[in-house]
Amino acid sequence: MAQPTSAISPTRTENYAEWYQQVVRAADLAENSPVRGCMVIKPWGYAIWENIQRVLDGMFKETGHRNAYFPLFIPVSFLEKEAAHVDGFAKECAVVTHHRLEAGPDGKLIPAGELEEPLVVRPTSETIIGATYAKWVQSYRDLPLLINQWANVVRWEMRTRLFLRTTEFLWQEGHTAHATKEEAVEETMKMLGVYADFARNWMAMPVIQGRKTDGERFPGAVDTYCIEAMMQDRKALQAGTSHFLGQNFAKASEIQFLDAQGTRQHAWTTSWGVSTRLVGAMIMAHSDDDGLVLPPKLAPAHVVIIPIAHKVEDAAAVAKYTQDLAAALKKQTFDGRPVQVELDTRDMRGGDKAWSWIKKGVPVRIEVGPRDMAEDSVFMARRDKAHREKSAVKREAFVAGIAALLQEIQDGLLARAVAFAAANTREIDTLADFEAFFDAPAVKENEPTPIHGGFAHAHFCGDPKVEGEIKERMGVTVRCIPLSVESVPGTCVITGAPSVQRVIWAKAY
Repeated sequence: MAQPTSAISPTRTENYAEWYQQVVRAADLAENSPVRGCMVIKPWGYAIWENIQRVLDGMFKETGHRNAYFPLFIPVSFLEKEAAHVDGFAKECAVVTHHRLEAGPDGKLIPAGELEEPLVVRPTSETIIGATYAKWVQSYRDLPLLINQWANVVRWEMRTRLFLRTTEFLWQEGHTAHATKEEAVEETMKMLGVYADFARNWMAMPVIQGRKTDGERFPGAVDTYCIEAMMQDRKALQAGTSHFLGQNFAKASEIQFLDAQGTRQHAWTTSWGVSTRLVGAMIMAHSDDDGLVLPPKLAPAHVVIIPIAHKVEDAAAVAKYTQDLAAALKKQTFDGRPVQVELDTRDMRGGDKAWSWIKKGVPVRIEVGPRDMAEDSVFMARRDKAHREKSAVKREAFVAGIAALLQEIQDGLLARAVAFAAANTREIDTLADFEAFFDAPAVKENEPTPIHGGFAHAHFCGDPKVEGEIKERMGVTVRCIPLSVESVPGTCVITGAPSVQRVIWAKAY
């Protein structure tokens, strides 16, 4: 039997969807819970999410936002106040109708104590926060109101995948209220820019900033803006959204204030959010057939040290040398925090230790044995390179250069992702080319989905009916109307009708 050439099976090209699941499992990030569609986020996976939180929370506070917390349960009547909103989320709502359990005749517990009004488990918080803002906002002096919350939400998904789409997931949701439309629009675009900055400069993941079409707009919003990223199977992943809500939710919740002239006005509101989907995005943007690859800025550990002592008499000296090395590394800083070091003293073979950290995506791993100690050096490998690529580095030089090395890895991952996205984005001007770009053979049940296409930059007339038909026929949607592209008139690639500009078409998660 042929030996496997990679640690993860199947590989990305053999079965991308299953490869993703195996990377999550091999890196020990998360697992399915006893509750269908929910996940248990394990310590390594949660540490990645904590780093995402840490950076984003700082960015939010730098832009004037403060954290608060709002209830998990929302009265149904609150949702009913905004018709488009409730219609958009109705099929995904989990509803609480009773407040206690009682033992039935057969000893099984049955719901009892029916609630006067059903409560929806938070799918998003515009309505419950709107009711609170209506009490907090009385005057123009109370505005702007800039609040964020870190929370969990529940959306009853039928088809789930760890991190990418689960019934319960973790996220942040910003909710702001403003005195003018201009301020609210500025806020919407500012937070979209924050997300794009974070994706590129911390996740090493290039994104396209754009506006959603009417058919893809957040329920109840005036405009929805998003960041879209290309994964290694060339599908798009919506990595964050920022919504200009106009006065729709303010009117539904009666968020009113007296302006400087003493006239009563409705506030202008926004909402914006990202979720644990970002962990899935990092997996699919950077990982390889040996497991997880993490950008150093968000990695739970920057360096793992593996002591190698084949003889008992060498163990104490190697242990002392690696402990001192770990301490020296921790005194260095990278991206505003001390270098994070794992010293692996587990009673395991060195090769097994190395592979476990390769699968976890630690950016730099080093091995130290008696020979390395004798030369006052370390044997180093980088996760962004092939696992067999190792080199000896003098200890002092390695410690002094660790921050620069981590930045080099960070920059390299971004450059690689930028090049991949550019290579798989095409301007398309004919329906035949469009269909060929996204063409895929019929897929039988339990067979891997073929990797094909990418981002098609093509003209579109804007008709939601046409967009719906393409989605139904080809599984392709307009991901966004790019903000960075000049509006140049043309001809819709689907219908031949006039088009004001090109949009991004892709298959998506």
